[in-house]
Amino acid sequence: MPQLPAAPDFIANARLPRWLLPPDWPPGHEGPALALIELAHGKVRRTVPIEARTLATGTGWDARGALVLPGLVDAHTHLDKAFILPRIGAVKPGLLGAIDAVIGDRANWTHADLRKRAERGLQLAWEAGTTHLRTHIDWWDPQNPPLAWNVMAELAAEWRGRIRVEQVALIKLALFARLDDARALARRVASTGARTLLGGFVHSSNWDPAALRHLVLAAQELDLDLDLHVDEELNPDAQGLAFTAELLQSTGFQGRVVCGHNCALAAQPQAQAMATLDAVARAPITLVSLPITNLLLQDAVTGRTPRQRGLTLVKEARERGIPLLFASDNVQDPFCRAGSLDPLEAMQAAALAGQLDAPFDAWSDTLCRAGWLQREPQAMTSLDGAPADLVAFTSTDAHAWPSRSANRVVLRNGRPISH
Repeated sequence: MPQLPAAPDFIANARLPRWLLPPDWPPGHEGPALALIELAHGKVRRTVPIEARTLATGTGWDARGALVLPGLVDAHTHLDKAFILPRIGAVKPGLLGAIDAVIGDRANWTHADLRKRAERGLQLAWEAGTTHLRTHIDWWDPQNPPLAWNVMAELAAEWRGRIRVEQVALIKLALFARLDDARALARRVASTGARTLLGGFVHSSNWDPAALRHLVLAAQELDLDLDLHVDEELNPDAQGLAFTAELLQSTGFQGRVVCGHNCALAAQPQAQAMATLDAVARAPITLVSLPITNLLLQDAVTGRTPRQRGLTLVKEARERGIPLLFASDNVQDPFCRAGSLDPLEAMQAAALAGQLDAPFDAWSDTLCRAGWLQREPQAMTSLDGAPADLVAFTSTDAHAWPSRSANRVVLRNGRPISH
């Protein structure tokens, strides 16, 4: 493929996904017709079918059918833990064993150590084409934010203009047992400024409905959005997601709530799981599925092949119009030995584990819709007028994607980042 110009005026013969095209977009030889993407002043001026275009002027790039997506969103990561696996010894299988291993490593979390590992993750995300990244930060002291919280705030400021970095205070539910304590924690989180969220770990091992209610009420009083780890387990009796959905309705919560994992849905009886998803559809909830980590952690027993996948009910969620994203989650730490802060890896695991048809045309939006993290979820329906932050996959096609997707061209404001 020819070298991309340093500042192209257009991209010709780009293959866009069906979800990003209007209903009247003409068909092509295989799938929708290829597109001409015209660029100006760092934005997409317009997108038209290649056969219907007037002759483009200026310097352009012939993408030759390469798949093109908007900048990627990695909606759930853990940069404070990333890349600690090489210094960790044996880890007990499963979620709780991984938690214990991380607690044991915290003595190594100096300012320099945290910055080095988090910067490595942000650089990988940048190279992958990510424009929006949300990271959870373990927060265990009821009085003071962890060092990692302050380090991530520094990095978020330094990376502004390249990656939008948001940080979530991941706090164990027990610290919200008293409403006054919940309010104090919410104030400390809010004091960091914009792009910060209140979060919690909601699991049957620490289940406390009163504490979860206090968490929601404290966020409501401070006008904070929420991002929760919910039901990261295969216990059919887990109540976190169902309770959260009903709680948001009863309190009239006006913010946005992201619920990550939700694995227990896959272990529950059909009627119970569908009733929960119906309640989620009525609430201000976005679901985030973390397929790589949950494939590794769920149903994990030494010496036995896992029987269950741990993937939440993504197809049923989409059928109900529930906003849904896939994300990287943990990377090279006790929770997940794999990963490289490339959302495409999560997509590939989801496509296989979830048996997803037409991943590029029907499911690639789960890596691109930053609007689904906002209070009023916004569905991107066109590239026109958007920043020219694009990712072109040059070594695959719509049938094979996301397989063979490592080779890509990343543009920021219309310019390839390698220039």
